[in-house]
Amino acid sequence: MCARNSIYTTPKPCKHLADYKLRHGFNTYYSIRICLKTTPNGRTRVAKHTTKIPRCSFCDRYQGRLYFCLMCSSLWCPTHILLHTQSEKGHEVAIDMNRSELYCCLCCDQVYDPDFDKVVVCNQVKDLPGGSKSKTNGFEACGERSSKRKRLDSGIGLDLKKSKLLVSMRDRRAKSCYPLGLRGLNNLGSTCFMNSVLQALLHAPPLRNYFLNDRHNSIQCRKRSGEKLCLLCDIDAISSAMFSGDRTPYTPAHFLYSWWQHSSNLASYEEQDAHEFFISVLDGIHEMESKIRNSGKDDGDCQCIAHRAFSGLLRSDVTCISCGFTSTTYDPCVDISLNMDTSNLSSSNANKPIKPDEKTELRDSSKQLSIRRLPLVLCLHIKRVEHSLVRKISRKINQYMQFPFSLDMTPYLSSSIVRSKFGNRIFTFEYDNSNSSAAYEIFAVIAHSGMLESGHYVTYLRLKNQWYKCDDAWISEVDEGIVRASQCYMLFYVQKLLYNEAIEDSSFVHISPRRDPFDSTAGCS
Repeated sequence: MCARNSIYTTPKPCKHLADYKLRHGFNTYYSIRICLKTTPNGRTRVAKHTTKIPRCSFCDRYQGRLYFCLMCSSLWCPTHILLHTQSEKGHEVAIDMNRSELYCCLCCDQVYDPDFDKVVVCNQVKDLPGGSKSKTNGFEACGERSSKRKRLDSGIGLDLKKSKLLVSMRDRRAKSCYPLGLRGLNNLGSTCFMNSVLQALLHAPPLRNYFLNDRHNSIQCRKRSGEKLCLLCDIDAISSAMFSGDRTPYTPAHFLYSWWQHSSNLASYEEQDAHEFFISVLDGIHEMESKIRNSGKDDGDCQCIAHRAFSGLLRSDVTCISCGFTSTTYDPCVDISLNMDTSNLSSSNANKPIKPDEKTELRDSSKQLSIRRLPLVLCLHIKRVEHSLVRKISRKINQYMQFPFSLDMTPYLSSSIVRSKFGNRIFTFEYDNSNSSAAYEIFAVIAHSGMLESGHYVTYLRLKNQWYKCDDAWISEVDEGIVRASQCYMLFYVQKLLYNEAIEDSSFVHISPRRDPFDSTAGCS
């Protein structure tokens, strides 16, 4: 892996922001730093010291979103910010106080400026425990960190271009009790959904080994595809930074922009659903690898890292109760969604009778879902949104759910269900999973707290049987009781064989581009 700062393209600022910077430079950015405050959940807000409760200068409104004018420091609500801009020439740029994001009042949209982003990020790092309290120029300090993020620490010699390299972690343990790979991710403005999923993906053994063994070569990727934006290259850069040994929070701004280009329908500064983001990232990885390989295979036979790690196969048997005929279909999946029935949490949709439609000649039938092929990494999505067709509203289900750390999927396999149905008359089964393990160990939990419209995501990582909480830029050690009490939204399990191999030898990390990406990399679990 190598530094790729020169190939990244950032969104061009609007003409109003460009004019503002041309007239005033960075003076306002410097002065606004004293008003930036980092909240406990990792977000940065603008806090004015002159008033206890910020209010709109026109209507005295104090609830909802407020904007801070960069020119006159006045506060305005969304309704009157345009009125202020039209009456005061040169007051086009403001700051969203709740998100610490630049806002163009004439374009009526958030605008991105890497220089302003550096000020916000440097303020976050300063507020971290043990963060720098230096009063040096924020751009210089942040620039020095950025130049180091994209390359690996020379002290551990983690050069992924060299094969058969054995990296010792003993010296690093003297500096930090946390395992290698634990590093916070800065919140870029309601991006906790992204940070939580990235933490889980980067610590999934198949994906972690894939990138640490340089199976995606960024230089060759650019030569073959000719594209500057690539989700795989960005994940590769984040993986390199996460396992470099640097403990300062990392800012995945380039990845966010690349993801916006891939999923333009989700490109916004609003909070997104972590599960939708997870599916979108896997889809982006699949599309990019298919383009590089010029592969036309469907998902069932796809050899991209996303499907090799997460792809499984579901079997659906619909049986007519009258004649006994069974219709069987197979569907590929990268995760399994589980309902939380508020009336009966122990109920299951498996083997549930399907009532016929009175307007058709369909007969009563039952449907049985099972798993034909298990994935290496099993992702369970807990549906915590309940929709009311009568009231036409949606609400979040806040009930806590018990979940196991060790999971045996044997009872849910197609082979097990068919054998239980026909007994010992069937000794061999066409879809037996005897070559794969049905025993899984949990390694990541994504939890959601708060309301449906405004909440917060965190990730709990299980490394060497110890749990760590990843709350954006903050990493902390927690006990398993905290994890079990969380409102789990996504559960990540890995086959027990891979999990145990990673724990057996935790002293060294073997890095070799020739290794299969699914071989366990010791030291991380």
